[in-house]
Amino acid sequence: MAFKAAVITFPGSNCDRDMAVALEAVSGEPAIRVWHGDADLPDGLDFIALPGGFSYGDYLRSGAIAAKSPVLRAVIAAAERGVPVLGVCNGFQVLTESGLLPGTLMRNAGQSFVCRTSELEVASTASPFTQGFEAGERLRIPVAHHDGNYFADEATLDGLEGTGRVAFRYLDNPNGSRRDIAGVLSENGRVLGMMPHPERAMEPAAHPSMGGQDGRKLFENVIKGLVAA
Repeated sequence: MAFKAAVITFPGSNCDRDMAVALEAVSGEPAIRVWHGDADLPDGLDFIALPGGFSYGDYLRSGAIAAKSPVLRAVIAAAERGVPVLGVCNGFQVLTESGLLPGTLMRNAGQSFVCRTSELEVASTASPFTQGFEAGERLRIPVAHHDGNYFADEATLDGLEGTGRVAFRYLDNPNGSRRDIAGVLSENGRVLGMMPHPERAMEPAAHPSMGGQDGRKLFENVIKGLVAA
């Protein structure tokens, strides 16, 4: 089965090529590049990625303007049909601003940009993204953000935890996120937003202290799940 993935690019995206390279490395198929101003997505997509960067220069709130882009209407419709959608870093911010995921990403607690490898724990395996992990499995994935402090009210946080929608937790919380949350899932488990960058932990040559290949398995999980389906 050919894997058909799209990577959305906004003005200010700077990890879109990294994401496309990662997807092709795992699937063997080149990712389709989609501009934010396009009103439609290609037919028959198996996967959509919203990459990191600084969409629209992070004016207003990070991801707020990108969430109003024409292509987001098509992304939301695809997500509602069950197409897996991954938002990384700025992409996570876009997902919360568009309403596809709850909560918001605020300024880091230390008021400074954080760029380093972070240690994560797999909190849920009930999604296409995490099904190949073990609960409690530890990963090393790079982070690079200024507004990565995940915030939601207590009722929302309780709901996320109670329904297995916290995908990853920080073991070394770099930004002050509530309950150490590094990634959250939609109600159907097919939309994932995460601040760490799995596309930067893909290569066997990468030193384990920088994540090694810990990010590759996330993409492999999605592809294997689609093939199994």
